Amino acid sequence: MNFASDNVTGVAPEIAQALTAAADGTAMPYGNDPWTAKLSKRLCEVFETEVEVFPVATGTAANALALWQCVPPFGAVICHEDSHINTDECGAPEMFTGGAKLVGLPGADGKMSPDAVDAAIRRTGFRPIHRVRPSVLSLTQATECGTVYGLDEIAALAEVARGHGLTVHMDGARFANALVSLGCSPADMTWRAGVDVLCLGATKNGAWAAEAVIFLRPGLAGDFAERRKRSGHLLSKSRFVSAQVLAYLEDDLWRRNAAHANAMARRLADGLAALPGVDPGAPPAANMVFPILPDGLREGLRARGALFLDWPAERPGKVRLVTSHATRADDVDAFLEAARALSDARA
Repeated sequence: MNFASDNVTGVAPEIAQALTAAADGTAMPYGNDPWTAKLSKRLCEVFETEVEVFPVATGTAANALALWQCVPPFGAVICHEDSHINTDECGAPEMFTGGAKLVGLPGADGKMSPDAVDAAIRRTGFRPIHRVRPSVLSLTQATECGTVYGLDEIAALAEVARGHGLTVHMDGARFANALVSLGCSPADMTWRAGVDVLCLGATKNGAWAAEAVIFLRPGLAGDFAERRKRSGHLLSKSRFVSAQVLAYLEDDLWRRNAAHANAMARRLADGLAALPGVDPGAPPAANMVFPILPDGLREGLRARGALFLDWPAERPGKVRLVTSHATRADDVDAFLEAARALSDARA
């Protein structure tokens, strides 16, 4: 009953097999291998346009490097105040960019509104030279609150950003979960809606350690290859990252894994909604559930071995439960059975 994160699971069998296959024989290092070449071609097909692809091993590296490419040291990144780049990357974006400022905006359910973004850009860019230059709008899809930006919402935010000359970055650590939730194409959720660069995550959805920085706007990648090397994120044996992402995309594994994780989150939320004293929160749009649990129930579940995180909120008792590609229906049902037993004992 480990719902602490979608990082707690092992690798998907298909990706494990791909890693084993990639280990057979020799290949040129530093991305000059057949897997990386095939991955670039495959992602052009997936996104229905010419893209430039740079595999890396961690999501923090992907985000920080992508932002470094797009914002000057005297620039600003507009983002949600709860975004991963603002709260969970230990200042990596600021370090990699040489000191660019992250401007975190409030917004219900982990989302920013076009009006709030427009106001923040105008406020931040007021009195040039004296204030940092607004340079990037960063969106998280799915958000840290488990919500998903609709295609119209992405397009409206990107239109505001473009109107002020900003680049649009998307943190897609849970990109596949959002994709299956919306039932759209990768192209529709990115460049067709105005996104310029995507950090595509695979680690949370079945990979061992694999992300890809994908530049969707021609010419934007520039000297990114040198930045990746200079920062220590060009792996000698890059084929092992590329092989993971290739297997992730093969036969729609990424969608199947995400669809399963999302379904397990709905199963969890539906079961919790039936318990007395539990506020299940909003129906999950991706693979995260944020219920408010009574103190006795929360601690009782932990005493029975359940793992999950407390989550900051105005109301006490809010927790985060995350499902994954490897979450079994039995895991969910065991958690719900324990919760029902504890609720009955408290009644």
